[in-house]
Amino acid sequence: MPEKKSYSYFIGGIIICFLGAICFSTKAIFVKLAYRETDVDAVTLLALRMIFALPFFLVSAAWSSNQRTNIRFTPKQWFAVAFIGCLGYYVSSLLDFLGLQYVSAGIERLILFVYPTLVLLMSFIFFKVRINVIQWLAVFITYAGLMVAFWGEVNYEEHTQKFYLGVVLIFICAITYAIYIVGSGQLIPTIGAAKFNSYAMSFASIAVILHFLLSNDNSLFDLNRDIYIYSFLMAIIGTVVPSYLVAEGIRRVGSNNVAIIGSVGPVSTIVQAYFFLQEPIHLVQLIGTAMILIGILIISKK
Repeated sequence: MPEKKSYSYFIGGIIICFLGAICFSTKAIFVKLAYRETDVDAVTLLALRMIFALPFFLVSAAWSSNQRTNIRFTPKQWFAVAFIGCLGYYVSSLLDFLGLQYVSAGIERLILFVYPTLVLLMSFIFFKVRINVIQWLAVFITYAGLMVAFWGEVNYEEHTQKFYLGVVLIFICAITYAIYIVGSGQLIPTIGAAKFNSYAMSFASIAVILHFLLSNDNSLFDLNRDIYIYSFLMAIIGTVVPSYLVAEGIRRVGSNNVAIIGSVGPVSTIVQAYFFLQEPIHLVQLIGTAMILIGILIISKK
């Protein structure tokens, strides 16, 4: 009976991670729609996203801290949660929003999902986490698919220097997000998924809002209506809901497996970009997408 429960618990974690990746993949779509249909800049859009999301995180933080099982943060844990949260959802998000000004939603998601390989390497180097054969096989197939899809996009489209600037920005974003995944994997078992996520996202939201106030003279109260709509949808569907799903997924299946399962994100983004942004899908992209799905099926079977 314990084995049955353990198996169900793991499969539930896989499903949670899968849904979180799908929700996260909508973020790039909303950002590109906002850029295409309005004249909003990256910092303003990111600030609105966090303003709409912050109340949910503050309420959740207060609720988790009032539970009977609550364990108070040590000063070291406060610093770690604030640092990891700002790195994952302030620095990473800012780099991502800036990069999306120059690259398509599909390319953004393909580049960003280099991070599972970085997560595995960081876990292995810094925390001596063993990487088993199944994980290596899944990573190899998944990232071979990503490379095929990326090559197809670059080969079929002409790109300017700003495109490659966007590629660099999003690759750095992948590095900082990988650090967030590894760091959260170390903190969540100690302080809990919901509490960690609530406080980490609250710190990140405050950092983004301060960045806007210090760097931007524009008002947030007289913008185009579409900007508010896209920001709100991005905050709820692309930020609040998936952040809790991913945090719970890390608690159930570990950061390495979350990173691998999350590779479904590029597939979701490419499909959504085709329908909502009219971004073309090439045959090579479809081949790469199929390889990504095979990699995910391998880790799910395991």
